[in-house]
Amino acid sequence: MPAIARSEPFREQACPLGVCDGSGWILGPEDVARPCECRGERLNRGRSRGISSVIPPRYRGASFDRPPVSDMARDLQTKIAVNEVRAYVGDLDARLEEGRGLWLFGDTGTGKTTLAMLISKAALEAGRTVAIYSLPKLLARIRRTYDSEPGSDSYLSFFERLTSVDLLHIDDLGAEKRSDWVLEQLYALVNERYEAQRSILITTNLPHPQLEEQIGSRTVSRLTQMCDEVEVRGDDRRYGRYESAA
Repeated sequence: MPAIARSEPFREQACPLGVCDGSGWILGPEDVARPCECRGERLNRGRSRGISSVIPPRYRGASFDRPPVSDMARDLQTKIAVNEVRAYVGDLDARLEEGRGLWLFGDTGTGKTTLAMLISKAALEAGRTVAIYSLPKLLARIRRTYDSEPGSDSYLSFFERLTSVDLLHIDDLGAEKRSDWVLEQLYALVNERYEAQRSILITTNLPHPQLEEQIGSRTVSRLTQMCDEVEVRGDDRRYGRYESAA
């Protein structure tokens, strides 16, 4: 393969490994180029452009060692859930490679979103690609692609990015108004990630029967196969001093 021209988009940044010249390729004997190890990571980042992968400000300081999570770890009602999330983070690479996700469910305000954000933070810090959305915002984002101008973000390109990131984090599953369109979008997204063995992280206030009524039994069946289910019990912490729990 010939040397890569300087117009190569990887030239935007230096090689994070300090191996190649920033092109994503290493020029060997007889001007034959081979891919640098940084190329896969950069391609991943390119595929994830245009999706929401930012931890919301409220959760950026979340940690296993700080309230509310440290207090949840001592609470008999939430201790098991915290331990399950800690175990997932501790085995993050293997879980993501296997396409295993986590399904956090429980009443409003018990800390589900805070625990889920710990996983997404750990994935981002590990250099993984992550898409983070509440379901209502995700559906609104999908609808906007229908009105996109030629050459801008299309439905297919956005859908491809959602299905190719290492971790898709959907918060508040079941909070949307049920419709045939919603059921179709959810099943297509979940099924594509199921077939590709890519992990999903979800939180929901709804128990199994109500969630099936809201998003369809086919989608719930796929999620059951993909995710380990963890119940987050306890009182609504929003009425106490834990303002970051959700």
